[in-house]
Amino acid sequence: MQVSLQALKAFEAAARRGSFKLAAEELSLTPTAVSHHIKNLENRLNVNLFHRQTRQIVLTETGRVLAKATSDGFRKIENALLEVETAGRMVRVTTTSSLASMLLIPAMQEFSQTYPNIPVEVTTGEAVVNQPYIIPIRYGDSTVVAPNDILSHEQFDVFGASGMKPPSWSTEPIVLFTTEWKNSTLPAPPLAAWLAANGLDRANILFKKFDQELFCIQQAMSENSLVFCSTILTKRLLNANLLQHFGTLPMQSDLCYYIPDKPSFESRNTHRFLNWLTMLLRG
Repeated sequence: MQVSLQALKAFEAAARRGSFKLAAEELSLTPTAVSHHIKNLENRLNVNLFHRQTRQIVLTETGRVLAKATSDGFRKIENALLEVETAGRMVRVTTTSSLASMLLIPAMQEFSQTYPNIPVEVTTGEAVVNQPYIIPIRYGDSTVVAPNDILSHEQFDVFGASGMKPPSWSTEPIVLFTTEWKNSTLPAPPLAAWLAANGLDRANILFKKFDQELFCIQQAMSENSLVFCSTILTKRLLNANLLQHFGTLPMQSDLCYYIPDKPSFESRNTHRFLNWLTMLLRG
């Protein structure tokens, strides 16, 4: 059944305030207009919603049922509008622990300097978050991800702790940290292809594995060793001279950073953040 939204608002206000006059003041209408809206609603529903007395109005039993429903409904709408308005201002992101700690959070000051009026909230988690106002930046197989959802393809290379001497791949044992994902559906880091592209033999290499690149990088730095990992995650550490590169060739992988259904994130602030993030990942 189609009923006037204005009539429902007039009825809800009158029921809540117990007065056509007070409802009219709240809605910036005249008492006559409020009375007219409610009478039309009663005619439409073929019921009496108020007992009209000389100096007051009293809800009928039917009116009490409708009053509760309209009050609950308008409250839900107001809460949803507030949620949407807040979501339009703040950018909420969830991503992997490695990307958050190694690149995204350290770069937040740069984003804030460019966009001081756009607050950003970053949380971590490996699972895809299906909430309409949270952007899930995920790590996945680029061969099965929609092209429009991809932020950046991933490359891998070997890096070493700052100050360590270049590795002698063929004459001495070498410790190399690398990642074995918890998620077995992810493509493995392209270590064999990297060794082949750089003409290296794995015979002298002792591989040590963690399930997150973050731990591999931290352990290599603390042990003055090497790590085979993402070129994206090492950018800031290289710039800060905390890691170094030894001139090897990076290897493209099937891994990528992506956002499921990326085109669905439509707010102006979200677009600004995603454009900035894309440049951060690819720069």
